[in-house]
Amino acid sequence: MTQLQDKVQTRFASRGSSHFDILLALFCMVLILSNIGASKGVAFGPIITDGGFFLFPLAYILGDVLSEVYGFRAARRAIITGFATAALASLTFWIVIALPSADFYTNQEALASVLGPVPLIVLASLLGFVVGQTLNSWVLVSMKARNQERHLWARLMGSTGVGEFADTLIFCSIAASVIGITTVGDFANYVLVGFLYKTGVEFLLLPVTTAVIRWIKKREPTYGQVPAAS
Repeated sequence: MTQLQDKVQTRFASRGSSHFDILLALFCMVLILSNIGASKGVAFGPIITDGGFFLFPLAYILGDVLSEVYGFRAARRAIITGFATAALASLTFWIVIALPSADFYTNQEALASVLGPVPLIVLASLLGFVVGQTLNSWVLVSMKARNQERHLWARLMGSTGVGEFADTLIFCSIAASVIGITTVGDFANYVLVGFLYKTGVEFLLLPVTTAVIRWIKKREPTYGQVPAAS
């Protein structure tokens, strides 16, 4: 049995493809836009969240696709690239706010009010994102090494639960004061709602995620030709 398992190699695709490039671009775009949206506190009755709530779960879905199809190293490259682009966006906002305004420009206060908190939000997001996405990818690839192509739904949800919890806790711990959350009760609400919402979205979109993964696997000519370490 052990010899048979040794002969079974975990299947991945090469990241040198147009599919990977498109997924990477979407991954970075979703991260940057969700960081901007997260600068606004949002309340639906007793439920407290932020303006990036509807977009950020897509980053984890894209992270799952990258990890499942291209492996841990490719997912790690996407995480590092996403980190760099989000940091660059934050630096750009800071420079734009700091630049002297023209006499005819009357929106400086509004600009600073909207984009001013973004660097702190980005710091919170990046720390949570790096830890959460790395855990998400590592758990998914580890489960794939054990189950190969079987039980895709289990590794998608298992990795999401671990990654989203770490991400949400780190992010909320830093971002809460930025968007105006000051009480323990509101903070617990913020963390719990964020975690349940993000994992719930991924659960609801699980059929879509699995369909996308299977579609890409069938159209990636290198899938199955890349060693498990890639």
